[in-house]
Amino acid sequence: MADAVYSDPVDPEKAVFEVIAIATSAGGLNALSQVLGGLPANFPTAIVVVQHLDPRHRSLMADILSRRTPLAVKQATADDRLQPGNVYIAPPNRHLLVNPDGTLSLTQTELVHFVRPSADLLFDSVAASYKDRAIAVVLTGTGSDGGTGVKAIKAMGGTVIVEDQDTAEFSGMPQTAIKTGFVDFVLPLAEITPALITLVTTRDSI
Repeated sequence: MADAVYSDPVDPEKAVFEVIAIATSAGGLNALSQVLGGLPANFPTAIVVVQHLDPRHRSLMADILSRRTPLAVKQATADDRLQPGNVYIAPPNRHLLVNPDGTLSLTQTELVHFVRPSADLLFDSVAASYKDRAIAVVLTGTGSDGGTGVKAIKAMGGTVIVEDQDTAEFSGMPQTAIKTGFVDFVLPLAEITPALITLVTTRDSI
């Protein structure tokens, strides 16, 4: 687990980025545990997460991650409002969308790339709602979900981080994102947390 490298209080209104959207699939629990576990309790940005899950079973993802990070973690519900330092996990079999007013929506519209929730739909909504104040992160996973959403994030001026295929347990999603040509940083898993901390707490790019 990465050590937090940031400890000073930061006014959330001064955070450079307002939302971080993370997408992952196979191998995601371990990757999310490392990324979120290294963030400080006073992290000034809200985080939304799409993890491809078995729709037939209740997810324990939020419960597990809440024990591995100092941040507040919950399974997202309709009309939740994004709060700094909080993590919202998409529930099984529901697409998670972020609205311009900072609230969340859940839909059960058609599958995207054979999955629901979809990283592409989450990224698209975050790009439209937060533009250059959004970060998208693609972690380990199979399939091609996230590639279209990465393009949307970049088109609106946001920042994209992708886990290096060398550290990803499954390289499908990272590889798809990298092949778009719209990725700002390709980083080993252990370097993603420090990069996020630097990005959201300084006005100079890393």
